[in-house]
Amino acid sequence: MSTATLDTTALAETIKQWGRELGFQQVGITGIDLGEHEAHLQRWLEAGYQGEMDYMAAHGSKRSRPAELVPGTLRVISLRMDYLPGDTRMTERLGEPEQAYVSRYALGRDYHKLIRKRLQQLAERVEAQVGPFGYRAFVDSAPVLEKAVAQQAGLGWIGKNTLVLNRKAGSWFFLGELFVDIPLPVDAPHETNHCGSCSACLDVCPTDAFVGPQLLDARRCISYLTIEHKGPIPVELRAKIGNRVFGCDDCQIVCPWNRFARPTEQPDFQPRHGLDNVGLAELFRWSEAEFLSRTEGSPLRRAGYERWLRNLAVGLGNAPSTIPVLEALQSRRDHPSALVREHVEWALAQHARRAG
Repeated sequence: MSTATLDTTALAETIKQWGRELGFQQVGITGIDLGEHEAHLQRWLEAGYQGEMDYMAAHGSKRSRPAELVPGTLRVISLRMDYLPGDTRMTERLGEPEQAYVSRYALGRDYHKLIRKRLQQLAERVEAQVGPFGYRAFVDSAPVLEKAVAQQAGLGWIGKNTLVLNRKAGSWFFLGELFVDIPLPVDAPHETNHCGSCSACLDVCPTDAFVGPQLLDARRCISYLTIEHKGPIPVELRAKIGNRVFGCDDCQIVCPWNRFARPTEQPDFQPRHGLDNVGLAELFRWSEAEFLSRTEGSPLRRAGYERWLRNLAVGLGNAPSTIPVLEALQSRRDHPSALVREHVEWALAQHARRAG
């Protein structure tokens, strides 16, 4: 594709307009130099904070060098899409220990397909206007430093909780990227960090997973432990997890900037199967067939049935010693999975200890 006669400034504005028409709340464009962020990533990996997430180091410098991941890339278009349902009663659910708390991003349909489809539609609109060009779309699906890209594209700053924060939208949004070989004009990076002296996110973390501002030890993070971690949850952290059975939102819930977050307009992100208001014991009784049926097209599938039961057992161990809770745990004492049995026994021991 020849760019000699292409009005890239006008094209950039058109791309942003199309992005908004496709359901994205904000679109920014950046170059491909992520040097400062690359150094931060390397220090994080060297400290071992990634835990079992070997994929974070598996691709060498491709994660921080877009042109190595997709040769020919000149610009990265970064887009954000709000996902928070309107009435999620997060604090209320966390205060009800017999109820399951599922991270708000996982209540609805899996966001990957929806956002990837919209990115593809955006690329096709560009292609219809300028002719064939090189591009690839990514949604948390490849070695991309998406938060670094978003910051450099002007979408927000990286807060102390390591999430991208936006003064008008908080942090309840997904990110997607379109790598392109068109020399579009770039947006100014978001240089100012508006967290100030606030440390609410660092202080609220149930498992003290933050080593410091913008530095998360994933091995202690509830989201990592309940979604990515494959083995037993460390015993010393189980009681701290409370009723959080898939992910954790605490560091977003307390962030003052999230008072500006707006409810999503995407029907696919609305809660399914009553997951925003359901008891731990009820979920623990799901058969594997029920789990597979009710999590079809859901982020919950990432954990798998065995780890889903593991997480629920921990939640039940932290719940009050009611008859439904104890009966649910007893029903899984002979489960075929050693991982599940071990967490069930821990949970029953918790109830016995409190009763004694």
